[in-house]
Amino acid sequence: MKVLVTGANGHVGFGVCRAFAAAGHEVRASIRSANDAAKSAPLRALGIDDIVGLDVRTFDPFVEACRGIDVLVHVAATYAMHVAGPAETDAMLRDSTEGAANAVRAAARAGVPKVVLTSSVATLPRVSSDAAPVTEADWATDLGVPYFRAKTEGERAAWKAAEDTGIKLVTLLPGTVGGPDFHRRTPSIGMIESIMLGSMRLGAPNTNIAYVDVRDVAAAHVLAAERDVTGRFIIANDHAPEMRELSLLMHWSDASIPAAPAVLPDFVMSAGPALDWLRASLTRTPRMVSPELVATMRGKVTRLSNERAKSELGWHQAIGLDRSLSETMAAIRALRRREGHRRVI
Repeated sequence: MKVLVTGANGHVGFGVCRAFAAAGHEVRASIRSANDAAKSAPLRALGIDDIVGLDVRTFDPFVEACRGIDVLVHVAATYAMHVAGPAETDAMLRDSTEGAANAVRAAARAGVPKVVLTSSVATLPRVSSDAAPVTEADWATDLGVPYFRAKTEGERAAWKAAEDTGIKLVTLLPGTVGGPDFHRRTPSIGMIESIMLGSMRLGAPNTNIAYVDVRDVAAAHVLAAERDVTGRFIIANDHAPEMRELSLLMHWSDASIPAAPAVLPDFVMSAGPALDWLRASLTRTPRMVSPELVATMRGKVTRLSNERAKSELGWHQAIGLDRSLSETMAAIRALRRREGHRRVI
């Protein structure tokens, strides 16, 4: 196949390009500025020379980028767990909703029969600890966190466009994505880096996350493109680790990383945004915690079923959590060395 991958220089997008190329498919990669040598160099190192510049909110250029393509893989989106104000929130919502709708409609206009869209488990509800696991039939209703709203409304916009155009659509819902081969920090990578820098030395928040390695996410995209499937698929490990568990695994991999000694009481979460500001200031990692995020997560857990991805997509987790964390930490250290940080972790 010949596939167009948008957002090809992001963590997931780059991994997806690598996986398609390794599977023998021809890849056209889109980034916001194809003339930026620094952003295109890693893709060219994979042997991908068909690189186009694309703002996914512009329709006609999107159609042209889709010409001659068998499958469009739309990964591009803004990933930020903390936004500075209404303008940034609006920009993220537009990137997600307009980008997703444009992807489906541009593919249809160009005669591309299938679109694979990277969505997120952020589109799914968090539930009480004794609730049944969430499936692809469920949708989040608490959209107070701008990123959760952007991903949910973006995926819904894609499904509406697919209904209007008749195009075959597959949406993949990855959990928190770790793993190596990133060229800049995402909030997920920033979270792991902050633990390495000691953010949990006093304790871990009472919450858990759906986790998955970027290579397993990329493999799911190839399967979704190759197989005759449609619909939503949760792409996350069987086990959703608690935050203290993450810190313990990282400590066991490297004893210099402080492990969380305990789980903090729930009332401490109210101070989360202020503590996160202090952590981000001291560690120079992205902010992640907002009052809206605390409200969404308090008293709820992530409980997901990935059975549909296993049975219909043929996907499985290949990278263990301990290996993924260890290799993520190694990549973070390499990034910090390139950036010239004095503090070695």
